[in-house]
Amino acid sequence: MAARSARNCDEARPACSNCIKHSITCDFQIGSPHAASPVHPPKLYTRASESKSPGSTRSRIRSRPVITNTLQPGELQMGDLELLHQFATETCYTTSNRPDSHELWRVTVCKEGLTHGFLMRGILAIAALHLSRLRPDRASDYQNIAESHQNKALSSFLPIMPNPTQLNCHAFFALSSLIVVYAFASPQKRGTTVFTDQSQDSADWLPLIRGVNSILQQAWPWVENGPLRGLLQPGIINTVDTKLPRPADQQLRQLAEMCKGAAGGEEAVEAYVEAVKALRKCYVKIFIRASVECEVGTAFTWPVEVPDKFIQLLKAGAPEALVILAHYCVVLHHLNDYWWMRGWAAHLIENIYNELSDPWRDWIQWPSETIGRNDKCLVWRPLSPDMIPSHTPASISST
Repeated sequence: MAARSARNCDEARPACSNCIKHSITCDFQIGSPHAASPVHPPKLYTRASESKSPGSTRSRIRSRPVITNTLQPGELQMGDLELLHQFATETCYTTSNRPDSHELWRVTVCKEGLTHGFLMRGILAIAALHLSRLRPDRASDYQNIAESHQNKALSSFLPIMPNPTQLNCHAFFALSSLIVVYAFASPQKRGTTVFTDQSQDSADWLPLIRGVNSILQQAWPWVENGPLRGLLQPGIINTVDTKLPRPADQQLRQLAEMCKGAAGGEEAVEAYVEAVKALRKCYVKIFIRASVECEVGTAFTWPVEVPDKFIQLLKAGAPEALVILAHYCVVLHHLNDYWWMRGWAAHLIENIYNELSDPWRDWIQWPSETIGRNDKCLVWRPLSPDMIPSHTPASISST
């Protein structure tokens, strides 16, 4: 106990005060799992990675490499740090109304971003767009920053997108969700109907989301057992027999009748029928949630589930496809409280109205009026007798 005799060790634990004062290692500190040594640099690994049994700091460091920061203070990218702080303190809470998902976005997704640069770029892009809304005096600056980060994210992501692995599939999943948010939050896309082929941006957006979803299916066993499994949608039973409020049910029945006489041949008719079936399922998933808000993931199942042929018809401006899309706007309106979706349903249905000729505009009267009244008609409420669906066809404008 040379240190003790030379410095009059007071044998205090976890380290004696004299040893700390003279910056020497105390005998009582060695081997203590709770010891804290001010003469050693702080550990740069998470508490979860530490051994739960007593052992030396050296042995624990060997189990996981220490991450060092080679940047000098003047080289820190303060703008990027501002965006990361914005995402972790505010934006992460605006991606979903599920409290259990907020911590995953705040911590786990950001941690994945430290390993996968394309995801971190996507995180920073969304944070920049959020700041452009919160700080309108600097909106243009933040929008330019967001576009730069998003372009870099996609340039890194697209080449590797066809080959998900067990290591990167979680980052794929997170970025695919952020791409959806970016597509609606980006002001560059607010002049189109998003799903129609009116601009290069809108033409690229939908195939990208559908392509990402297809690739994620390949990695599904990894994702559903991985760190982001809490972001997945729980299975919902009985989406066929569940009764919707009468107005919504009647409109879907009318759409089904419209599909039977649609132009374009048997393949087109089948595509329309499948799109309406997917829309009913989407309506039901939203309706049976006892919540005042629509779950984001549920709302975006419809664009993924419609057939490829329907997307082709939509891009071609087929009126039947546009009418069905207008009824999907009712779903999007349930997301209107999210900053990145605010006003989108009304914007889309206005554009659809302008694209349709007079005979077809009557078919979108119900979704137009529903959105115009700010009526979230699919929010669950006890069904009164007059709301029980009738099997008698009703007019397409019933409310």
